[in-house]
Amino acid sequence: MAEPKPGIERVKDNVYRFSYEHYHSAFMVTEEGIVVTDPINEEAAGWLKTELAERFDVPIRYMVYSHNHIDHVMGGDVLDSDEVTVVAHEYAAQDLEWTRAPTAMPELTFPDELTLRLGESRVQLRYHGPNNGRGSVSMRFLPANVMYVVDWVVLGRMMYRDLPGYDIHGVIASTRDLLSGEPFDRFVGGHGEMGTREDVEDYLAYTKALYNAVLDGMLAGRDLKTLKQEIRLSEYSHLSMYEEWLPMNVEGVHRTLIDQSYIDRRLNTGN
Repeated sequence: MAEPKPGIERVKDNVYRFSYEHYHSAFMVTEEGIVVTDPINEEAAGWLKTELAERFDVPIRYMVYSHNHIDHVMGGDVLDSDEVTVVAHEYAAQDLEWTRAPTAMPELTFPDELTLRLGESRVQLRYHGPNNGRGSVSMRFLPANVMYVVDWVVLGRMMYRDLPGYDIHGVIASTRDLLSGEPFDRFVGGHGEMGTREDVEDYLAYTKALYNAVLDGMLAGRDLKTLKQEIRLSEYSHLSMYEEWLPMNVEGVHRTLIDQSYIDRRLNTGN
């Protein structure tokens, strides 16, 4: 099946979603300029640059990376210019530099929170701790009150395969923290569907149910093969890729509990 064509759709007020294949980024248009987020790759960034120039008679002022993963930050050099400030969390910026990522390097970094202002509009960037990748942040576009998060919250779909790059404890903690803040009107993710705060609550419920099912099974002495066969979580069967990725999701949590929490050593020692 052919991949969908690139597209732009209005989310709310002056906030838009840019889609390229199964990736999404967000941008905000003001009289003073545009804030763009993840460029995705060179082809996507080139298409977006052309569309922004044709649709809006204002320049890009900020380009914000959601986190360090290369499948979201490539193409930054296409959108960068002397008028653009490239922004990222300090951990994401460090990783891009350490790994010599072939994209535009961040010029403005921050440890916890940062607000970017263009006229009456602003973007609140916030780090919630580890979750997926390095330096992943939430972006709240105001006054539209649209929330944008990449990879660690995905609506309408299972978590990605066997959770590469995920910190499952951090995903749960970060999503709780996101929901504990001021309510947002609309949610845009780097993958999956757009939705509401209630949809993010449903996503959190799935991650917690998955985590607890795997942990309970491991503590009861079940091996990975058995867990992948027995854990069904049928109340979430409506999610895209449920049949294909549920066993992989189980495997990802199982691996995390061994690598990060040494659950296997606890079982082996009886402690």
